[in-house]
Amino acid sequence: MTTDLQAFRDTTAHRPPGRILYSADFTPDLRRRVVEHIGSEDIAGHYGFWRPRALTTRRPADLPPLDYSPYWAGELLPEGTTFDGYGVAQVPSGFYHFWGYVSPLRNATSLKEIEDYPLDDPGDWDFSHMADEVAAAHADGRVATLWVGHMYETAWQIRGYEEFLLDTIERPAWAECLLERLHQQNRVRAVAAAGAGADLIFCGDDVANQNALMFSPATWRALIHSRWAELWRTVKDIHPGVRIKYHSDGNVTAIVGEMVDAGLDILNPVQPECLDTDELHRRFGGRLTFDGCIGTQSTMPWGTPADVRARVKEAIDKYGRRGGLILAPTHVLEPEVPLANIDAFVEACREYGGG
Repeated sequence: MTTDLQAFRDTTAHRPPGRILYSADFTPDLRRRVVEHIGSEDIAGHYGFWRPRALTTRRPADLPPLDYSPYWAGELLPEGTTFDGYGVAQVPSGFYHFWGYVSPLRNATSLKEIEDYPLDDPGDWDFSHMADEVAAAHADGRVATLWVGHMYETAWQIRGYEEFLLDTIERPAWAECLLERLHQQNRVRAVAAAGAGADLIFCGDDVANQNALMFSPATWRALIHSRWAELWRTVKDIHPGVRIKYHSDGNVTAIVGEMVDAGLDILNPVQPECLDTDELHRRFGGRLTFDGCIGTQSTMPWGTPADVRARVKEAIDKYGRRGGLILAPTHVLEPEVPLANIDAFVEACREYGGG
């Protein structure tokens, strides 16, 4: 059988692959029921999902942990609140996998507070282990990948959603400062992965809603795209064969062309409820790989198994016969998705995709 690595290389080079790669992910309750359904904890192995191997970034053990406690002194937070690696409070929402965020810089009153906020500087970290991880992945026929991080999403979680959006208009230096600090973190990690020979650099931000961008194109271009584009150019200068994958939910039609021109190889998740996938493929199909395309707001939860099979076949016939397609539901599958639809998705991927 064609390995994941060979299928990935052919797919993203727009050559007919030996098989179409596919995968899915699940909310905890649905995952539990899938495990019961198939009788195994190894869901990916049972269903034949492609499984990129994640490279690791190791924070030095002797590096003192960042101290975010001053930002929460005197705060009363709900029981079950946890804190992420950026000091953001994650409050249980009681709704599946979703969290409520409480932002440590939501009450900031000066640029200095943004400048002084504790963030790791990985510039002196040791990434020498990555080359061995890439070699091990390749020996197993697997794709070596690094998730380098968000930028806009992390920024608003630290600053506060409304506060950050207002910053982009009223205090652009504040937004620039936080974005640039996060960009430099991402850049260091991405450069290390490219130097180690990684096959895939994965990044992203949800910059669109169901209908349009969250900001004006000019704001997106100046604050966000300029930084990702610089990162993509840098890693491709180091390793021309590396592929760039970018995630954004929503209708990103207005900016796809600029991202492709800047070096984007793979767009995820290509939501059919939000954009015209046929038109997007007509314009960019020879240059862009679609990763997703199976609706989690429509086909997977509310369609029949026959509907799921039909959508998989349609996507492969339209977008994947000459490469350029990785199939997946466009987000994590929620509890209302029938088990029969998951089986139908996999069976159709195998039948029509050569797997």
